[in-house]
Amino acid sequence: MLKLYTKKEFLTETYRRQVFPLLFDLVFLNNKTLLEHYRIVDTVSDADIVVFPVDYGMFLKQNAAFISLLQLAKQHQKPIWIYTAGDYGFSTYIANSYTFRLGGFDSKLDRTTNIIPSFINDPYAVYLPNGFLPLKKENKPSIGFVGHAQSGLLKYFKEYTNHLKYQVKRILNRLLADKQSFYPSSIKRANYLSKLASKDSLKTEFILRNKYRAGSHTVQTQKESTQQFYDNIFNNAYTFCSRGVGNFSVRFYEALAVGRIPILLNTDCRLPLHNSMDWSKHILILDETKVESIEEQILQFHNSLSDSEFENIQKSNRELWLTTLRRDVYYIEIAKQFKKIKQ
Repeated sequence: MLKLYTKKEFLTETYRRQVFPLLFDLVFLNNKTLLEHYRIVDTVSDADIVVFPVDYGMFLKQNAAFISLLQLAKQHQKPIWIYTAGDYGFSTYIANSYTFRLGGFDSKLDRTTNIIPSFINDPYAVYLPNGFLPLKKENKPSIGFVGHAQSGLLKYFKEYTNHLKYQVKRILNRLLADKQSFYPSSIKRANYLSKLASKDSLKTEFILRNKYRAGSHTVQTQKESTQQFYDNIFNNAYTFCSRGVGNFSVRFYEALAVGRIPILLNTDCRLPLHNSMDWSKHILILDETKVESIEEQILQFHNSLSDSEFENIQKSNRELWLTTLRRDVYYIEIAKQFKKIKQ
């Protein structure tokens, strides 16, 4: 069991939305499974790890509490776990620390930065009640996509304006998150999907929307759009996944949860548990620098698989999500890895 020390005064309703997800599960949800692997202790000397209780950007502003906890960790030579929230995230440079974030650029992240999966509910619990079933291999790879993808000058102008607004906000908030170059994600996505849809060698089922979640505002319309989204993933062996505002894809984890094969456009992504997992056994990673050969990359991957291997990847991906990428099991895996580091 790993023993954690933190500032408990931040583990309250006031900071509920900003709490480190692991601490949220331990304190707010009282997750019995995680409590078998982690325990919050009252003194830093008893701890294995010091944990910053809330999102790093917020905790920095709590100057006295931040400095106090940082000094305690240094004084007792305890490693620090840091959670940085949001699409962009925050690179930290604190000695003997480990950062947990949703995305970032692999080439710019240090070895102690861990990517957190996007934690989603099991789609089979609500939207796919008939249960998991692998698809049979067909001659043409079937690729699905439902989501925000729109091109054009007006869309480009809107995305660039939003990017500039965020950069101004970032500066005014004292570098609240990492700086990122402008990436018109919905436009890029639309262009890639258009190229794939034009290929006779591929079977595509793309539903392109002009707004996120089809602009749904009511509970009913959100449910309908989500149902359509998961039906599309379930009915196609592959799902095209590319980054959004931040350099990660929630759709990537949704495809794995359904037990299908993500086609991940690699924009210098780092994936969860990257030091211990061979992701090439689960997904197809496209090289974004070779745009013209995307069709060939997909066909080569698809044709290299036997019928049984094709079905086994789907089974393996569903199992991977169940045993490793869900919220509690991910932190259990982190605990196992950290214990090895300590040895």
